Order: sequence, then C-alpha cells, then structure tokens
Amino acid sequence: MLVTLTPDFIANQLVCPPGQRRVEFVDQGGLGLYVEVRATSPGVGTYYLRYRDANNKTCHQKIGATDVLALVEARREAKRLKAGITLGADPRAEAKARKAVMIYAEFFEQHYLPYIKLHKRSWKRDEELYRLRIKAVFGSKRLNQITRYQVQLFQKALADEGLAPATVNHHQKLLRSSWNVARNLQMVDGDNPSSGVPMLFEDNKIERLLSDEELERLMTVLRSAKNRAICNIALLLLGSGLRCGEALRLRHDDIDEERRLLTIRATNSKSKRVRSVPINDVALAALYADDTRGEFEHVFINRRTKLPYTTIARSWDKLRKMAGLPRLRIHDLRHGHAGMLLAGGRTLFEVQTILGHSDPKVTMRYAHLSGKTLSEASAVVSAKLTSTISKSAE
Repeated sequence: MLVTLTPDFIANQLVCPPGQRRVEFVDQGGLGLYVEVRATSPGVGTYYLRYRDANNKTCHQKIGATDVLALVEARREAKRLKAGITLGADPRAEAKARKAVMIYAEFFEQHYLPYIKLHKRSWKRDEELYRLRIKAVFGSKRLNQITRYQVQLFQKALADEGLAPATVNHHQKLLRSSWNVARNLQMVDGDNPSSGVPMLFEDNKIERLLSDEELERLMTVLRSAKNRAICNIALLLLGSGLRCGEALRLRHDDIDEERRLLTIRATNSKSKRVRSVPINDVALAALYADDTRGEFEHVFINRRTKLPYTTIARSWDKLRKMAGLPRLRIHDLRHGHAGMLLAGGRTLFEVQTILGHSDPKVTMRYAHLSGKTLSEASAVVSAKLTSTISKSAE
C-alpha cells in the first residue's frame, strides 16, 4: 500500500486491514522504505528497505521496530544503506553467507566421513558417536551456529547421563576434529567452538594386573577352551604385549621366525610407525597353533567366514568369565605383559620399546611395578657408599 509515511501515521495508523494477516505501507519517498504490520501486533510495525542486489534479485533488509526507531532515524538508515548498495555493497551479504553454510549433519555424512575413512582406522567409532548422540544435538545446526556454550552444555549432558569421562571426551574430540576438517575444507571459518571447553579429567592410567593365582586360572582356560583361535590370540597378546588390533591384522609375511621378530606395519600401528616385536616361545606357539600358512594371508582367520577377525569382544567375554575374571579387559593382557617384564628385572626403556610407546610418559604408568628393581639398584649405591666409609675408617 503506497502511503506518505509521517510520524502521525506511524503513531496512529499501523493497523492491518480486516481479513489480512500482514500489510506493507510503502513510503512514497522513493527510497524503498516500507513498514510491515502484522495482524497479531496492531499499532507496531517493522521498518524494511527493499532493494535489488547485484543479481537483480529483490531483497529486504530489516532496519528496526517502529516503537524503537523514529521515522527520521529509519529514513536516515535507509539512505545510508541505499548509498552502500549503489557502490556495490549488499546489506544481506552476511546473512546470506551464514545461511549458505551447511548444517552439521550434511557436512558430517557427506564430507567428513568420506574424508576420515581415508585417514583414520577407527572411523567407525566416529560414526557411532555421531549417530548415537551428536547428531540429535548438533545435526540440524549450521556449522557456524554451533557455539562454545552449546558444546559445554552437551558435555554436561553426557556426564549427567553417566558416561565415563573418557567417553565424554571422545565426543568432544570428534566435534573439535570434524569442525577443524570443515575449516580446512573452507566450509566454515572462525574459532573452533570446542577448543575453549576443557576436557573432563580422565583417570585412565589404571591397569588390571593379574596375580599369580589369577594368571594360572586364565592360562588354564586359554590352554583348554574350545574356541582355540580366540585363545591363541589372547595367548599372543599376553606373550608379546601386542595391541589386539595389531594381532588381528597380522599377516604371515610379518613373521620372521629365524630372527624371532614380528613386524608391526605402520598401517597397523597406533603410532603409525613400523616397529619390531620380539617373539618368545609362547607367542610363536600361538601364532602357529591354528596354522593358516599357505591358505590365508592373515594369521588369525575365522574358519566359519574365511575372513580375518575384526573383533573378539564377545568371545573374550566368555573366556574371561570361564576364568572367573569378568572384569579383565582384553587390553589388560598387554598390561600384564609389561608387568611380567618389569617383575623380571627389565627396564622401563625396554618395556617402552617392546610395547611401541612413542612417548615415554605413557610407559611411566608402569614405574610403580619396577619398585623391586629400583630398590636393588639403590642397594648398589648403598653398598658402594658403605664400602667407601669402611675404607676411610681404617
């Protein structure tokens, strides 16, 4: 509706005609200024500027509410915006850019997952974390709409749900890394909203070490249980200190029986570096117990599917219960190997090398296990000092 906007009109005539939900009162001044009034809010309207962008598309820029902004101020702002548009500016450019950023679900499923499958062996875990919890909270939000406060609330909700601190942190790490991928792909810019939210404290340096009696029970089960393939995998982990994933991906070409060494390929190693692991008699027997040489490329094969094992969680759960050790994790076999090395007088450096720890700080979690060895080392100093004191007293 073409009118002459005046202060009096703004004050007294902002009413939507009967039967209409909204109306536009367009100022005759020629600037493109108009007031939108809705039937739900009579007496109050919103100033807008109508203009055409560089593509000759009609756009509408909101200026402000009539009960907040005087008509003279609205006209002044309309003139300023109009001048910028004449020079090539677009008042809606920022809003358009925000809307152009894709939602998190679209990015994660169409871009992040295909990208990460090429670079991360544990990408299935990322997909699971996203599908079970992250998607429901952040899936419908645009990448540039995710805030630090939202991430913090998400962290609290996961903790309140009873998830372990390490599990909560895995969700946050995925949010952070996926957002970084989006930024690297130039799909979003700015600060990562997850970076400023501290991780929860993880007391994850706890090893379940077996007593002699528990080890005897476990070995009895591993020597006699019917599921020989899984028993042999467990024996290899206990006898070599390998990670379960490293053992499952072993190939016959990785075994050097003559030099008694296993080669852990970079693609199978957590540190992404090649390393050699010594093979003792127990480990060698476990490797060849279900001899698959000449028949399969991998060492440990599921005879039913004719494929390498990808997980042994269910089978291991049965074995540990048979041994009366329901809380013994498969990874604890690796810890057990380290404990036996230290109990046998080997050094932390040797343990670090065998286990393939790239950071010695990780190996230091076992320092308390080498107390006897350290005491014996200290006794050497004591003996030397005592001997020196005796000689000086003569």
